[in-house]
Order: sequence, then structure tokens, then C-alpha cells
Amino acid sequence: MYTVLIIDDSASMRRILKDMINSIDEFEVVDVANDAYEAREKIKEYEPDLVTIDINMPKMDGVTFLRNLMRLHPMPAVVISGEGVRGSDIFDDGAVGFIPKPSTGESMKSFELRIKDTLLSLTFLLKRYTLKKPQTKKKNYTQTKNVDYKVHPDEVIPLRVAPFGGQKLIAIGSSTGGVESLLRVFSKLPNDLPPILITQHIPYGFSSSFAQRLNDHSDVDVCEAKDGMILKRGHAYLAPGNMHLTIEKYGNELRTKLLDTKKVSQHKPSVDVLFRSVNNSVGGSAMAVMMTGMGDDGTIAMKELFDNGAYTVAQNEASCVVFGMPMKAIQAGAVKDIIHLDDIAQYIIEFSRGKRK
Repeated sequence: MYTVLIIDDSASMRRILKDMINSIDEFEVVDVANDAYEAREKIKEYEPDLVTIDINMPKMDGVTFLRNLMRLHPMPAVVISGEGVRGSDIFDDGAVGFIPKPSTGESMKSFELRIKDTLLSLTFLLKRYTLKKPQTKKKNYTQTKNVDYKVHPDEVIPLRVAPFGGQKLIAIGSSTGGVESLLRVFSKLPNDLPPILITQHIPYGFSSSFAQRLNDHSDVDVCEAKDGMILKRGHAYLAPGNMHLTIEKYGNELRTKLLDTKKVSQHKPSVDVLFRSVNNSVGGSAMAVMMTGMGDDGTIAMKELFDNGAYTVAQNEASCVVFGMPMKAIQAGAVKDIIHLDDIAQYIIEFSRGKRK
């Protein structure tokens, strides 16, 4: 059963949507909200599998709420609104579905069928998302968190530092706020750079669509990483939402290797795992970029890269949504340069051309 939160400022529309969605097998409405601020609290309380969002709402419009949701708490969202002109754009904001409200003369039965068709078409994505969604039972949270935090990268990937440099590549780690921040960086990158590897903390089921968004907004050829892909210039590889992304050397080639193992530093994919594999493969020839995010994932392996002569940078506090991961890396002495989000692309370009190291 997939749980749904309905967000709409119209009481009558909330009732209609609740009845229609509850009539669909596999779907259950757990609550409703009449604005974005009420929705925010109910998302925290219920952790629904899906939210429906109206665009015209008081206090905060639905588009702004959707963008904030995708930036801070990515999850499946379907826009149900009379604003049909937004239909082609709403997917760029992170929605997985768009359902126009009934047009003049349309029957409620027709509207119900459109809702049913859309939601049922999303069950495959919802299944993938819910399988990997963190458990929300409070009695288990602390115990699970403590166990996950103790998992060191050594338990997943041993440290075998490459003593000599290899081909250049760029590795990026990000979490909370990273979706929009990465879009800003990639929109400025040319297509002649060394391979780029990205670990963004993102739910399973969202990484593929996010890779496509990056690809659509950049000259770089971006894809969701699959096992055994040969790294190429002008290409970027995003870690899937439920697998660690690593690389390995095969002769003169570097290839991706996905690991379906335990979480490291509370995350899967983990920045620590990616950065360590980069150190093992190309060592000091790499550039590591730590961007906005909560926690300390990536600090251990970024320090290892720094000590091995790699070029390491961190996003500065002023441009971070959450200054957690960059701050921890800076405090660990793992960072050479601290830079603004809007300068990251230029630093990557200069590194690729031998102007920074």
C-alpha cells in the first residue's frame, strides 16, 4: 500500500481527491494539507510515499514548494492543478507526474480515470522508492543511526592508494541542497573535460531522472552510472540512488563498478566510498569537490586524497544550503581551496587545463 499526502487549498478538491485516490488499489491517503507549511509538518510526521501538489496555494505557491521539496527532501510528487501551462515545465522542477484539474464540461468520472491511470503508471517508481526509504519508527531510529554511523569505508573498500598519478578525473560529493547546486555547476561546464564522477545523496528511483536533468542542462554527457562503463572525456557518471559508485583500472582504462553493500557514513551511495576508489585508482591526479550537504560523509577519503596530492576544494558556507559536509572536510584539513558555488565550474575547468593542482 502506497501512502499519499494531498496538498490543496480547496476543501472540496481535497475531499474529491481523497475519495478518488482511496478507491485505487494499492493507494491510501494518510492525510491532507491546505498549504505548504502544513504539508511540511505532515511530511515529517507521516513520511508518505507520494505527495500531490496544487500550484495555486496561499502562503507559498506549489512550484516554490515543489522546488524546495526536491532540494531538501526529494520524494515522488505529482502536481494536480488547473495551471495547464506549467505541464511541460513541471518535470524540470522535480515532479514525476502532472494531472490537469477537470476542464469545463469534463465529468468527475473522466477526471478519476486520469488520476488512476497516472498513479498506477507510477507504481514501479514508487516500489523502488519505498524499498529504499528509511524506516520511520522512532523506536528503531536511534539504534539504526548509530549502527550506520560506525560503518567505516574500510568495511566496504580497502585503502590501496595509487602511488603514482593516473589520468585526470573529477569526483564530486553532495547531499542536502546538492540537486539545484549541481544543476548550476553543470550548466557552466564545457564538453571537453576529464571524466566526472558524482555521488549525490538521492533516493532510489530519482537518480536516473536527475541524471537526465543534468544532461539536459549541460554540454557534458551525463548518465546514471551502470556497472562496467568505460570512463570517457566529456562524460559524467551519477551514482544510482541505492548503490555505491566506485572505479577500477583495467589496463589503461578506468571503469565504473557498483557496490551493493552496507551504508557507509550513513549513506548509500557514499561519498567516502567514491573518493577512496578514486584515490586507489588515480591518486594525486584527481580533483575532489565537496559541495553542500548535512553530515560528514566524504571527510575520511577526502583527507586521504589531500594527503596523496590530489586537488581538493570545498564549497564555502555562504553558498551552501547546509554547511555540513564541506565544514567537516575543512576542519579535517582535507581542503586546499574554499570557493563559492558559482566558482566551482571555473575551478574544474582550470584544473582540467593544468592551471590548478
